Amino acid sequence: MTRMTVARVLSGALIGMLMVLAAILHGAPARAETWPSRAITVIVPFAGGSASDVVTRIMLNKMSQSMGQPIIVENRPGAGGNIGTALGAKAPPDGYTWTASGSGPMAANVTLYRELGYDPVKDFEEVSPFASFTIVIAASTKLPVKTLAELIAYAKAHPGELNYGSVGIGSSQHLGGVYFEQVTGTKLTHVPYKNIGQYGPDMIAGVVPLGFQWLPNVMAPLNAGGARALAVAGTSRLPALPDTPTTIEAGLPDYQASGWFAMQVPRGTPKDIVTRINREMAAALADPDVRKRFEQQGAVPNVLAPEQAAKFISGEIAKWRDVIVKAGIPKIQ
Repeated sequence: MTRMTVARVLSGALIGMLMVLAAILHGAPARAETWPSRAITVIVPFAGGSASDVVTRIMLNKMSQSMGQPIIVENRPGAGGNIGTALGAKAPPDGYTWTASGSGPMAANVTLYRELGYDPVKDFEEVSPFASFTIVIAASTKLPVKTLAELIAYAKAHPGELNYGSVGIGSSQHLGGVYFEQVTGTKLTHVPYKNIGQYGPDMIAGVVPLGFQWLPNVMAPLNAGGARALAVAGTSRLPALPDTPTTIEAGLPDYQASGWFAMQVPRGTPKDIVTRINREMAAALADPDVRKRFEQQGAVPNVLAPEQAAKFISGEIAKWRDVIVKAGIPKIQ
């Protein structure tokens, strides 16, 4: 083989290696640097100060410390969480924009809204759920009921007369009430609030005496003695309400309901980044101080593997579709 032939072979091999290297680098832009190398933005599609916002910030503060980069929360509320969630779906898949969305925009709204502006399954890589708010069945002390069984009996004797409040149509509190009707065969009246702060005084006064609420929304009436917690719709009691039975203990085992929040990143985000975020979330939620602060908010920390998280979202979409269709709730927009 001549020197020229050898040179040509080596040159061709070098070019081939460079082409392979370029393809690898092009296919994994996030790996061209040590991730994360700058601040991360997390879109929360709900108002600042809301229960979802509070627990998300508790978790992210711990994650920021361990990851060595600032994690900035951007609240983008509106349309039941759809506006902020749609923004998250359109973000670059580079690991620097996450979306902390919830059971409304990621599950129930698929059936409730004519147009979301995103697809929860196709537009996101699921990282994991991280918090759930077990529904607390609470009643004004103006109502002549002290147990869940008494509430069901009273509701059946007064169809359509019992009002219950929520943060809006399609919220987990609204659907919690709809689901309760379906399980118990009762008829209630839904009263949506634009400002949940107005609900507490109405509950105490007996104007809207019933709620299928997250604990933070009824804590004030409970502490004031204007309402009592009848049951929590989960498999275990809430640490903040140790004397309140579960619906299983209270004789209604088929009624299990909660609102939840989960972390997503745009579809196409490298798998190793998704795995790293999942691992950092698990570590943060295992921290005793984080867990204690979650419990104070009535939130239950939870982490699933990304593959399990995707199945969880699909299952929740199907569950709430059945509830909404059965109830005949008209589509929004």
